[in-house]
Amino acid sequence: MPRILGVDPGLQVTGYAVLDVTPAGPRVAEAGVIRSAHDGRDAPDMGARVKVLYDSLVEVLDQWHPTAAAVEQLYAHYDHPRTAILMAHARGCFFLATAQRDIPTVSYPPGRVKKTVTGHGRATKEQMQHAVMRELNLAKLPEPHDVADALAIALCHYYATAVNAVSGTRSATFTGVNRDALFGPPSRSEE
Repeated sequence: MPRILGVDPGLQVTGYAVLDVTPAGPRVAEAGVIRSAHDGRDAPDMGARVKVLYDSLVEVLDQWHPTAAAVEQLYAHYDHPRTAILMAHARGCFFLATAQRDIPTVSYPPGRVKKTVTGHGRATKEQMQHAVMRELNLAKLPEPHDVADALAIALCHYYATAVNAVSGTRSATFTGVNRDALFGPPSRSEE
């Protein structure tokens, strides 16, 4: 069964989500967070933080054996370049772990993830949580935000690839998804 791993990278908290691709659509197999060894009280040991993150990602990969992986693209605001550098460390751990296991990995810009899942590229964290809950038929809002973001990244990849390997046809229902953001306006034959 095809399986997608979505990751919202961070050095202190990394959200991850595993979606099984079924004929009925995506189904959550696992979702959670990875916390680094740094607790915020003392000087961070970057080597220890990166090792904890890498080892934890490897554990998730080896347990769930995803067939594809998706991660949020690096976003840097000129006022906060340090944030982008720290996020790059986390992304590097993820790319190394997936490359070592020959798992195809795709990066999506944050705006595309939001637009695909909610229909609006500037959606709030709360709007993302509600959209993810609806799209995956969850009983409650996914928390914390890192988990909701990882689920959204995995969903974005699911909808972006929209050819279901189980049946060989498009399986996405596009109930809350901005279909035009993915495929462009419908052709006359689809209307």
